[in-house]
Amino acid sequence: MAGVWVFAENYDYCLELLQIGRSLADKTGVQLTAFACGDKGIGQQYIYYGADQVFILPPLAEDQPLGTYVPAIVEAARQEDPDIILCAATLRGKEIAARVAAGLNTGLCSECIALAINSDNKLEMKRVIYGGAAMQTLTCKTRPQMATIPPHTFTPVTELDDTRSGIIKEIGPISSTPVKVLAKKPRAKESGDITRSRVLVCVGRGVEKEGDLKLAGDLAETLGGDLACTRPIAEELHWMPQETYIGLSGQKVKPELYIGLGISGQIQHTTGIRDARVICSINKDEDAPIFKISDYGIVGDLYEVVPFLSQELARLKKK
Repeated sequence: MAGVWVFAENYDYCLELLQIGRSLADKTGVQLTAFACGDKGIGQQYIYYGADQVFILPPLAEDQPLGTYVPAIVEAARQEDPDIILCAATLRGKEIAARVAAGLNTGLCSECIALAINSDNKLEMKRVIYGGAAMQTLTCKTRPQMATIPPHTFTPVTELDDTRSGIIKEIGPISSTPVKVLAKKPRAKESGDITRSRVLVCVGRGVEKEGDLKLAGDLAETLGGDLACTRPIAEELHWMPQETYIGLSGQKVKPELYIGLGISGQIQHTTGIRDARVICSINKDEDAPIFKISDYGIVGDLYEVVPFLSQELARLKKK
C-alpha cells in the first residue's frame, strides 16, 4: 500500500478523518497524508495531529469553487499512487470525491460509517442501506480505494504532539474552470447545531399542537440540552426549523443523552440516533418500535410524564 489520503474542506472534519486515517495507516504500515487548502499553518497542525505528509493546495479566488482543486488532486494521485482516499461527505466534499474517482477511473463507496482493513489487506467499507434497514459491506477492486465519510462519524483526534515532524509539500497549480461563483449567501439558521449537542430532547407526532413544544423546551432547558424533532414536525407542520430534524435525510446526532417524546421509532428517524450514548423514550403505545432501541422507556402520556420529569429534575438541581 502506498498510503492513506484524507481530504476535508473543514478543519474539524479533517481531524475526524485523521483519526480513522491514522488507524488505517498504522495497520498497513503506510504514511498518512492530508490536504490543506492554501494554509501552511493549518498543514503544520495536521502534522501535529498525526499526518505524516500534507499537501498544500493553492488559495482559491473569490469566484473559484472548491471543485477547482479536482484536477490538482487527480494529478497528485496519479503521481503518488495512494491506496486509500477518504473524503468528508459534505455537499462539496461528495462532489469532489465523485469527480476525483471519475478522473482516476476507480470506485467510490459513499456515506461509510465504518472502515477496517480485512484479511486480504483491502479496505472494508460499511454503510447503511434501505433506509437504515440493513448494513452493506463493500470492498473495492480498483486503486485507489475511495470512500466518503459523513461528518461526526468518527471522533476527532484530540492529542496534539508538537514534536512530530512531517513533509509539507505545495501542489498545483490549479487550472481554470468554466464554473464561477457569482455570490455567496449563507443560509439563515434559526437554531444551533444539534449535531454538537450533548443532550437532545426530540419531539414527534405525539405532540398534539405547536404550543405544546414548550413542554419539551422546558425539559431541554432543565437538562441543559437542545430541542430537536422528527421530519414531519419540521417539513410538514413547519413547527421547527429544518436543521433541527433528525433522520435519514436530516441530521445524524451523537448526544450523550437523547430523549424522544411521542416518537414511534420508524427506521427513517432512528437511523439518525444510532450513535446516541443513552436513548430514553416516552410513548403511550407500549408496542412503539422506539422502545426496541431504547436504553430506558416510559410507557405513558407525555403530557403527564414530561412536566413531572421537568419538576423533579429542577428539584434535584437545587439540592
